[in-house]
Amino acid sequence: MVLETERNLRLALRGPNATTNLVQAGVLLAALALLLFLASWPEVGAVAILVAALVSAAIVALALHLTPATVMRLYGARPHEPGSLRQLENLLSELSQRSELARAPDLYVIPSTLISAFSYGTTHRSAIAVTEGLLRQLTMREVAAVLAREISQVRQGNLLLLAVGDLVTRAAQALYYLGLALAALNLWRLLTGFDLVSWWSVALLILAPALMNLLQLSLTRARDLDADRKAALLTGDPLGLASAIARLDTSTGSVTDDLLPPVPARKVPQPSMLRCPPASQRRIARLHALDAPPMPALDVAEGPRISLVGVGPIEMRPRYRWPGVWF
Repeated sequence: MVLETERNLRLALRGPNATTNLVQAGVLLAALALLLFLASWPEVGAVAILVAALVSAAIVALALHLTPATVMRLYGARPHEPGSLRQLENLLSELSQRSELARAPDLYVIPSTLISAFSYGTTHRSAIAVTEGLLRQLTMREVAAVLAREISQVRQGNLLLLAVGDLVTRAAQALYYLGLALAALNLWRLLTGFDLVSWWSVALLILAPALMNLLQLSLTRARDLDADRKAALLTGDPLGLASAIARLDTSTGSVTDDLLPPVPARKVPQPSMLRCPPASQRRIARLHALDAPPMPALDVAEGPRISLVGVGPIEMRPRYRWPGVWF
């Protein structure tokens, strides 16, 4: 019976393969390269090809070589002290075994009152960051569901794709500010009689964040729903995840936020491509309709879990931080 249950779980956890992830990452890179090419062609001609190629290569290099610890430092996440969050350590260990990960992800805590989590790395070495708000406000059952969702991303090898998506978002933000600078330069040149930078180039650069985020949304909507399903299978508790989703900070703002400085103006925790998830109501309804998972529910016991990371109101308050993230 146990072997049959494990076999059913492995079958249920099957999802997009490495080729699918590479294709989607390639689509994002190609779209950014095309935008760079079209924006720079009126000014530099054939050199635009080199510009697009160099930026794309830099994104790939960063996605492949940035370590989880480095990314966590960028977002203010701190490694938890062994033993201080024993319940979470046990949950990570159990979920990693169920998902057949060779190594449990490292655990980090972000001093913020937001209720959020994200993961970074590879199937061989990954890290999961959870906020203080999540630890203090969610039940352990809900925390387990959130951790399972992040582990399902690791299990399916989605993190490289998500890293590329995050770096593409950063590049688009930089292009946006370059477009604003060129627009200001054009206004000055209008007054002084100098030749103008192509307004076509200026418009493309300013629209870069909105265009790239719309593309990412089209690629990730189905992946988000699939991650929910796999997390429910890992925990054996779809309703626990449904309860967590109802409480997570999933505000995405409006599309116009991508056109107003600072970019992104919307209060959306990153990194990842998951800044525009499907509506919570849709996700919750799908979880309520999910068939009985192949694994028994985790034995989750509530208990005190007070992290010592966020110790003051200034450090804990959500705020806009340097990497372009609201935490």
